[in-house]
Formats: sequence, C-alpha cells, structure tokens
Amino acid sequence: MKFYGTSENPGFTRRASSQPSTGFPLSRDPQSVAGRLLPLRWLRQRDFGCLRYLMVTVLLLSGFGVAQAGNLDGQQVDEALTIRCNNLVYSTGKTSVCFADKFLTTAAYKTGLKIDPKFRSVQLGSEDLFDSPFTVISGEGSFRFSDEERKNLKRYLNCGGFLLGSPGCSDKAWDRSFRAEIKALFPDAPIKKISMSHEIFSLVYNVPVLTLKSGGTTLVEGIEIDGRIAMIYTNHGLNDARNAKGCCCCGGNQIRESQKVNVNILLYALLN
Repeated sequence: MKFYGTSENPGFTRRASSQPSTGFPLSRDPQSVAGRLLPLRWLRQRDFGCLRYLMVTVLLLSGFGVAQAGNLDGQQVDEALTIRCNNLVYSTGKTSVCFADKFLTTAAYKTGLKIDPKFRSVQLGSEDLFDSPFTVISGEGSFRFSDEERKNLKRYLNCGGFLLGSPGCSDKAWDRSFRAEIKALFPDAPIKKISMSHEIFSLVYNVPVLTLKSGGTTLVEGIEIDGRIAMIYTNHGLNDARNAKGCCCCGGNQIRESQKVNVNILLYALLN
C-alpha cells in the first residue's frame, strides 16, 4: 500500500487498486469473504507479542468453520466471532460520553460482520486495549497522558491498532492537548489532511464531501505508520452527537456525514 501527496493536496491518497471490489453489503455467513479477510489482517506482518485478538476467531473465520470449532459452545463461538470497539478512559478519568456508537450497528448491517453495537470502556494504560483492533478517543478540556498510557498507545498503533479521535463539542483545549500528545509519540509521522479521493470515503458509503453543521466543508486528518493510516482525527466533530443520548454539542461543530464516514473508517481499519 502506498500513500502519496500531490502539489494540489499534500494529504494522504491511495492509488486505485487493480483488484476487483467485492462490494457491500457482504454475505452474513461467518465463512464469507468478509468474515475470512477482516480478522486475518491482524496476522499479516504483526508482532504476536503485542496483540491479544482471539486466535480462535482467526481459526473460525479462515475456513475451519463453526462446525469445526472443537469443544467451543455456542456462546464461546459467538464471543469469538464478535468484533468489539474500545472507548478509551485516559488521563485522570477522562472519556467520551458524546461519541455515538450507532455507526457500529450500521456497519454490522451493511457488511454482515458480527460487531458489538456498544463501545467497550478500556483504560488506555491497560493490556485490555489490545483485545480490539479499533479504538475511539474523545473528551473535553486539557489533559496529559501518563508515561504508561503513552507507551501503550504507541505500541498499540505500531502493532496494527487503529485510533479514531475527535474532541467533544470541538473543544479547543482538548484539541491542543491531543495534537501535542500525538506529535510527541510520533514525531516522524506528522498529522496530515486526507484527500477526499482516498478509498476511506467510498468503502461502504460514497462520501464525496464533508459538510459542517456551521456551513462550509472540511477534511479529516491522519497519521501514517508502516504504509497505512493508523489514526484519523478531526477537531470539527466525527462524534455524531445527535445520535448520542443526552448530548447536543450545541457550542461545537459537527460533520454532517459523520455516521457514514465512521462506518467507512471502521471497515478501513479492519482491512488494513
């Protein structure tokens, strides 16, 4: 995979693939192409010492099938087949309360993958972080990661994990703190704007433009690690707050297409 910039847009762009697209929605059969491909992405050129994704999932989805799952009962098979997404708890107990998880249900419906419809709260400094390939982070106000949290997040992203970040209510103090932490962790991987021609914006939904609640358009940003986008970030709001119970983010901005974009981002993270 190669990402490159142009003089017109210095952000990330992915060259068009010569391989035919499988298209969505995909079969809901756990032995479908989607079922086999997505979890196996964890095995490709990864350090087995840093990822704890269930190996039984890989066995089941790479062709062995549920019937050959040995002594696993139905509940264990169901657990093994489920993709879960982390919601980080970090710093002095900060976490997201207004990042809507509705896109998880939408992604499951559109792709046929078994995806837990709710986020799982995970401490950034814990080993539980490595049980999931996809993590969201949000919040408000300034913060600093602990040394253990920095070490864990850097290891997670280097190992193939994916981070989706966006401040609550476009909070400027959170935005400054987050950018400073990522810059300190990855000084050689600057945050860059991502071109709308990137495959992320057409994987499931075709999203030609990102429009803002306040008017105008925007681009999301990201960092590249080992030839893949490992983090996507925007200070304008991918939180889809209108679908988060008890949240309005009335003083902040929002990307109107956030739910569709988040579905695409999740699929990109699983495929790369």
